[in-house]
Amino acid sequence: MRMFAVEYTYSREDADARLAARPDHRSWLSGLVSTGVVVSAGAFADGTGALILVAADKIGDVDALRKLLADDPFATGGFIHGVQIREWSPVLGALSD
Repeated sequence: MRMFAVEYTYSREDADARLAARPDHRSWLSGLVSTGVVVSAGAFADGTGALILVAADKIGDVDALRKLLADDPFATGGFIHGVQIREWSPVLGALSD
């Protein structure tokens, strides 16, 4: 399964405000999980960011993905300080074809 690996970068300085927005962020992600767009998502243990795995066949291209990510409550709240998107094709393990 071809995917996009989306890496968010957060600032520790707005951690409390981001925590307050987390329920809306998780609700947004849950909706995308239920439609199969998001395969998995989670924050890094050190609190500096998160990883979101997106099914490429459900979203299309990077431009469509960027438009989708702009609707994330963390994005609209200004809590995402960097976004890196890479196409990823797992070849072994649970996420491989």
